[in-house]
Amino acid sequence: MNVTGARELDVVVVGAGQAGLSAAYHLRRAGLEPDRGFVVLDHAPRPGGAWQFRWPSLTYGKVHGMHALPGMELTGADPDRASSEVIGAYFAAYEERFGLRVHRPVDVSAVREGSGGRLLVETSEGAYAPRALINATGTWDRPFWPHYPGQETFRGRQLHTADYPGPEEFAGQRVLVVGGGASGTQHLMELAEHAAATFWVTRSEPVFREGPFDEAWGRSAVAMVEERVRNGLPPRSVVSVTGLPVTDAVRRARARGVLDRMPMFARITPTGAEWDDGRTVEADVILWATGFRPAVGHLAPLRLREAGGGLRAEGTRAARDGRVHLVGYGPSASTIGANRAGRAAVRSVMRSLERTDGGRGSERASGAAFAV
Repeated sequence: MNVTGARELDVVVVGAGQAGLSAAYHLRRAGLEPDRGFVVLDHAPRPGGAWQFRWPSLTYGKVHGMHALPGMELTGADPDRASSEVIGAYFAAYEERFGLRVHRPVDVSAVREGSGGRLLVETSEGAYAPRALINATGTWDRPFWPHYPGQETFRGRQLHTADYPGPEEFAGQRVLVVGGGASGTQHLMELAEHAAATFWVTRSEPVFREGPFDEAWGRSAVAMVEERVRNGLPPRSVVSVTGLPVTDAVRRARARGVLDRMPMFARITPTGAEWDDGRTVEADVILWATGFRPAVGHLAPLRLREAGGGLRAEGTRAARDGRVHLVGYGPSASTIGANRAGRAAVRSVMRSLERTDGGRGSERASGAAFAV
């Protein structure tokens, strides 16, 4: 696609979850005007990022480690209200308070090399030609489905965490949950109250961590994920290296045998699963709580992927194209990490803009910052 007709501005932000809104907030503080100096594009139908798609039984009180967006605390939330509603309303209020003018629903199909040193961002509402792109697309749109022998023969229902409707729908059924992360344990604890039977299968022994996740432990976990990204390897989630937090609910579930884990099966049968030692499990449902992969397919034309399969980043900048910043990717996939990455990306972007135009910008707001 030719860049002719593409709308020129300084920055395009793709995604309006935690990382994208954090970046938009800091762009405004840096003096860029929404819809003039920068634009935020989001393919979701409403505010809330990936939270708006979470299952109804995941109440706000069950959410671990939700950090407020910069400049506006989330206070007074009902812990018994669905997290999708609480956080969706919070994100909507945040967008309105800071005038972020998110464009939605807008699909970004590709990001290519443009002309004059600009990128070309192709979208369902037309093309943009920014000098920098902040990619905050997260992972929710790319659920990971492993493949096992016999999977296509299973006569029951298979679904992923991304499509999980809540536990009531599985009343009286035998549910096999696959996956050793936080979603898997949450599903099991809920399903145990409704299902006829639950079974838990993971590739490796789950690691339960007692005690608080303090700052030092969090930094260590983030550093391990960051090292993979620096080496161009596909990122692991921060949760995968911190272990599973042991709450009172987890202790009760372990005592009842709800979280008794079995090793990974060898194959799927028409009626369940089978191991090489001859053991079998009969199941009506297989629930794949197997995580997600970064949603970065639209960046493929820029050829950012490394031989190791991941996108190598130096800070937030993509190593193969410094105009592209990755936030909510790898070490910044947690909510607090997303906030920090949004701020860091904007600092880097603004330095680049200063170098290229001496600080003039294409459509800068008057004044250095907006009131908060």
